[in-house]
Amino acid sequence: MYLHGVILGLVSFLTIGIFHPIVIKAEYHFSEKIWPVFALAGIVCMVISCSIKEVVPSAVVGVIGFSCFWSIVELKQQTKRVERGWFPNNPDRDRKKQRQP
Repeated sequence: MYLHGVILGLVSFLTIGIFHPIVIKAEYHFSEKIWPVFALAGIVCMVISCSIKEVVPSAVVGVIGFSCFWSIVELKQQTKRVERGWFPNNPDRDRKKQRQP
């Protein structure tokens, strides 16, 4: 019996569940300007995924990489959610903006 599909489905489910709060925290602490970190992590995961010979580990790293890329889109959406008041705004970041000339 082959469980590759079940494993990849579970990994995808867990990755989405893990990245959701990561995006919320990243936007709260760093704003959407943190997107290059997610882009770099995605690129690194893609390179690593291409160098792994086993199918399941390669696919797992690929799923994580594309979740990093999707997080860039979600960061921009999270900024809009904060502006709408659906999530809290970081008051410390607002004070830093006010101090800068």
